[in-house]
Amino acid sequence: MIRLVPRSLIGRLLALVAILIVLFLAATARLFIWPQTDAPARVDAIVALDGYPSRTGKALSLARAGYAPNVLLSVVTYKSPACRQKIPGVRIVCFMPNPVDTRGEAEFVSRFADERGWTSLIVVSSVPQTTRARMIVGRCFAGRILMVPVPVPTSRLPWAIAYEWGAFTKALLFERHC
Repeated sequence: MIRLVPRSLIGRLLALVAILIVLFLAATARLFIWPQTDAPARVDAIVALDGYPSRTGKALSLARAGYAPNVLLSVVTYKSPACRQKIPGVRIVCFMPNPVDTRGEAEFVSRFADERGWTSLIVVSSVPQTTRARMIVGRCFAGRILMVPVPVPTSRLPWAIAYEWGAFTKALLFERHC
């Protein structure tokens, strides 16, 4: 005799799956689509994480608006046009992190800031990266961190979210150090 799974068990499993999907979508929205962000305020330095070119533009724009006398730009090559920018009264420093990831950027920025006695930063990331960048930079830098992200092109958002789930999980569970 073949025994079928009771309908009540199937109903409970479907309800559980539906709840898990809703929780996943809510977490995705909160962490990567509408993360906690900050209004710009006067700080010691503005940091642009490497990635979308709009990050560098945003960091330089914030510097021109007088939010900080220092800008740190993470780049993959010192030949980047952003490294040749001149803003009166603003020191622009380009750096290549090692490792070439958000943790490497956070480590460099923390060391650089500690050597200069900085206590506050604006970090420019992309919107999906904001939660993870805040967590990683916060592990390395003990001062005040303001996250001022730039949007990701809508066509790249699904890829960016998928990437962030993996990178966030890795940072949360496996790379817990600075």
